[in-house]
Amino acid sequence: MKLLARLAVAGALLASSAAPAYAEPITGAGSSFAFPIIGKWAQSYRVAKSDGAEMTPLDIGVDYEPIGSLGGEVRVTQRAADFGTSDRPLSSEELQRSALIQFPIVMGGIVPVVNLDGVGPGQIRFTGALLADIYLGKIKLWSDPAIKAANPELKLPDAPISVIYRADGSGTSFNWTDYLAKASPEWRGKIGVNTQVAWPVGKGAERSQGVTDAVKRTKNAIGYVEFGQVVRAGLAYAQVQNKAGVFVKPDPASFTAAAASAEWAQAKDFGLMLTDAPGADAYPIVATTFALVPKPRTRRTQDVLDFFRLSFESGAADATALGYVPLPGTLVKQVKDYWAAGMKTDS
Repeated sequence: MKLLARLAVAGALLASSAAPAYAEPITGAGSSFAFPIIGKWAQSYRVAKSDGAEMTPLDIGVDYEPIGSLGGEVRVTQRAADFGTSDRPLSSEELQRSALIQFPIVMGGIVPVVNLDGVGPGQIRFTGALLADIYLGKIKLWSDPAIKAANPELKLPDAPISVIYRADGSGTSFNWTDYLAKASPEWRGKIGVNTQVAWPVGKGAERSQGVTDAVKRTKNAIGYVEFGQVVRAGLAYAQVQNKAGVFVKPDPASFTAAAASAEWAQAKDFGLMLTDAPGADAYPIVATTFALVPKPRTRRTQDVLDFFRLSFESGAADATALGYVPLPGTLVKQVKDYWAAGMKTDS
């Protein structure tokens, strides 16, 4: 059964002209990584736009489907949605070809999760090379000497590792495979980086919730999921060794440390990856969710930009509470300037 999440929020926001009487929600689709924060922002937007009214029509607002980054890219490119979200930055050539703008909306961590007896959150440790070898099928048992060497204090079972991966076109997978490719030349040469790859071993699950559920019900499993969803599900997450050789616990502070190295002003169309960031405190698998909005500026695209504008201005605390890193003020200004430069009015 496919998951369809409908988020009803208040409708059009225009400061300069009166809104026409229409009751069609703006539509969005894509990242399940960012679905929790988009859902929260949608609720806040509804409250803000109700302006104290006792009732707001439910058919006016935002209709968002967390179908995965690839699905979001396809929907907005085909103009089957008013905006898409993706955890993969599109190239400037792709954006130009599809007449889209792209901007970051939130950042967060992707963490390895395990289902092992006696192993709690933050207790097991992995290097990037270990994770690559597990997902390559080269390390098959939890009792492998390489895993024991990184975890001498843990009692790990002499049992096969059950590998779980995202089966759908996923920006989470894009960032995961990008990190594995940076940690392992063999991974880069044999598997590569993409939203979907030919996984050598394991079983696939649809969307973030599917991976979460598969790991929870599978003894001796390993998977990868967005940090906030992991915490809310009560899964045991791992520390991961970063570029400085430090095993780092995933949390908003270590994600912020990784994000601090990003030179957004130098990146055309904000096309940056944050995996394997420098710094002793930086968590190495940090992803950015990007919004994709069609050009030119129309009534509906203006509604989309107004939704994200309000979210940036009043939703940073919500992002932090859910385990994400909100955009810093300087980056929000860059995004707004980018809107002004890239979105001409459809006259």
